[in-house]
Amino acid sequence: MPIKILMPALSPTMAEGNLVRWLKSEGDQLKSGDVLAEIETDKATMEVEAVDEGILAKILVPAGTENVKVNEVIAILLEEGEDSSSLESVINTKTSLNEEIPVTKKQEDVKEANVVTTFSPEGAKDAQGRIFASPLARRVASNNQIDLSTLQGSGPRGRIIKADVEAAVANNSQSSQVSAATSYKAADDLYPAYEEIKVSNMRKVIAQRLTESKQHVPHFYLTVECEIDELLSFRKQINKSLPESERISVNDLIIKAISVALKKVPDANASWVEGGRVRRYQHADVSVAVAVEGGLVTPIVRGAELKSILEISREMKELISKARAGKLKPQEFQGGTFSLSNLGMYGIKNFSAVINPPQGCILAVGAGEELPTVREGKIEIATIMACTLSVDHRVVDGAVGAEFLKVFKNLITNPVLMLI
Repeated sequence: MPIKILMPALSPTMAEGNLVRWLKSEGDQLKSGDVLAEIETDKATMEVEAVDEGILAKILVPAGTENVKVNEVIAILLEEGEDSSSLESVINTKTSLNEEIPVTKKQEDVKEANVVTTFSPEGAKDAQGRIFASPLARRVASNNQIDLSTLQGSGPRGRIIKADVEAAVANNSQSSQVSAATSYKAADDLYPAYEEIKVSNMRKVIAQRLTESKQHVPHFYLTVECEIDELLSFRKQINKSLPESERISVNDLIIKAISVALKKVPDANASWVEGGRVRRYQHADVSVAVAVEGGLVTPIVRGAELKSILEISREMKELISKARAGKLKPQEFQGGTFSLSNLGMYGIKNFSAVINPPQGCILAVGAGEELPTVREGKIEIATIMACTLSVDHRVVDGAVGAEFLKVFKNLITNPVLMLI
């Protein structure tokens, strides 16, 4: 019986995707593991493999088609001994959401976007000097004039993946000077010349979710200024005894302070549930905004109040690395009870962040700045960090938000209290 190839759900938030290109043609013989197509999700462009063997008899959704819904039939596979006479009835049959095993891998089996085999020798080359790299990595390398033989693969058993090539492109000063041809629209009476950029599915999802947040969540904002000289000294003392690769950051200490503050002010660790209920959480699962190519993701430090500063630091390093390589698992970025957005490393002094529903709060942290401060009638210089709490007023009242910031500020000012 012909097998329907369905548009797969390649990420937890994916409802539709763009079919970028087919890597097989009608009439091609497929075997398990062959790369069928490239699909752009809300998280990344991913290569999709075949699971069953047979002939790719009919492509129903052409390359370049956008907004293809999950579980829509995109192609038909014929098994050995079948002929094309049975295709018409299959094409006209509507696809069920509970369709039996599609050719494309199920969501829980989908691996890192660019890994298309689990069998390759150790390292990027074998004994004969053949280079092992995913097809997408090869295309990106070709487009950017990158020599694959110079790269160290980070995929399974040393396979070169897309992220390895992109890292090389970023570090290649010559490549950075070579830009793709850009078309600009002519100026008119109202606007100067401009460029229209096609956005990724990730950017579309970010735009949709944050628009909904500002439209439906009643935000209000509370700001405190924290002296962080003791915090910086505390960090310095800890890092003295650690190797460079394990040294903690100010951000790690902020995550710990948030988790302890949420334990002391549990009413701030809550979210609104449609239907008129408030859900208060028992653990501080802190989502941390991380910038990635084309947008941002929010990996989560779960149960942060139960973890040491060193444990939080090690976990964040791993999560950031995985986020930027596109390797986060759904459970590593879905959920969370409270968010942190820190733009201090960019020199931003203060800002207000948009709440990430269904969470009730997000803390925006700016850069530390040396400012004059009055202590006991004397003007002294102190390092001040502005922190703004964005609050969902359906969940958290002003007094609760203020109490959270009071506790948080005390922990930042006296960091040894995080250890008690």
